[in-house]
Amino acid sequence: MTVAVVACAAAGCGESSSGSKSSDTSSGSYSGKGIGLAYDIGGKGDQSFNDAAYAGFQKAEKEFKIGGRDVEPQDGESNADKVQRLTQLAQAGYNPVIGVGFVYGPAVKEVAAKFPNTTFGVIDDETAKAKNVADMVFHEEQASYLAGVAAAKATKKNHIGFIGGVDIPLIHKFEAGYVQGAKSVNPNIKIESQYLTETAQEGGFSSPDKGKDAASGQIEAGADVLYHAAGLSGQGVISEAAGKKVWAIGVDSDQYTQSALAAYKDYILGSALKNVGGAVYDLVKSVHQGKPLTGVVRGSLSNNGVGFADSNPKYQAMKDVVAAVDKAKQDIVAGKITVNTK
Repeated sequence: MTVAVVACAAAGCGESSSGSKSSDTSSGSYSGKGIGLAYDIGGKGDQSFNDAAYAGFQKAEKEFKIGGRDVEPQDGESNADKVQRLTQLAQAGYNPVIGVGFVYGPAVKEVAAKFPNTTFGVIDDETAKAKNVADMVFHEEQASYLAGVAAAKATKKNHIGFIGGVDIPLIHKFEAGYVQGAKSVNPNIKIESQYLTETAQEGGFSSPDKGKDAASGQIEAGADVLYHAAGLSGQGVISEAAGKKVWAIGVDSDQYTQSALAAYKDYILGSALKNVGGAVYDLVKSVHQGKPLTGVVRGSLSNNGVGFADSNPKYQAMKDVVAAVDKAKQDIVAGKITVNTK
């Protein structure tokens, strides 16, 4: 990325771009301007979901020597705003154009029909079915199962917590896997569960203060390991857990390694990973090579589309926890365990 991108993002101007180049590949000439990426609620800098997409965006730009433009969402925006954003990216010649988050499903479906020669991608949604659309989804429940196993093995009180950003089916998958994984270790474990808001518009994925308050309540109730699936709001969960010296489990990105969370990393047990960056990169690569991915593309433990991060040396030192998580992963991949989605 160029300095102009960083400066624009820091200034809050809502979109950024780098110089575009065309590049020849063995399968023909790539003539697009590069990658068009539209962020979900919380935007770039959430140290989680959107930043994972940005990492894939950066990797593809660098590796394929192409340009790119990433665009921030606005507060309280409508579907029409998303349609306009994606339309502008497609009209400008970006290919692929990717919507980060299920909220882009309807917009991608509408805009893709108007630009049949452009490949579109949408993350966490599989309703935007079209010949030029890749629906990039994940088995979040599998990674969450591993988080539940880790939490149940690490707790000293047999009391853990789950904090979801918004009360929607996608986040229910995180909770379902987490609860099942924890109960596989201890059927009698106590689990606090809370959703921050009913709708995304209320800030469930973008309000660290809401995450902090929820974490405080669960810790006060006795939980000593908290797993969040709350986007930017999760920063509040992690900071509160660290402040009270209990474990937090991150989501989507390896939150132990995120610079903005460095002050709290000693209390980040691990993170349930979702390879959003890999999905973005793979779609760009397919377009660049002239063989665009389309249809449902699903990440799982078996194809490394989801996983559990073990970067924290304190986690690595817990040999029984690591062994239990590894065994659970093997059993899921082998089909011995089927993880709940509800």
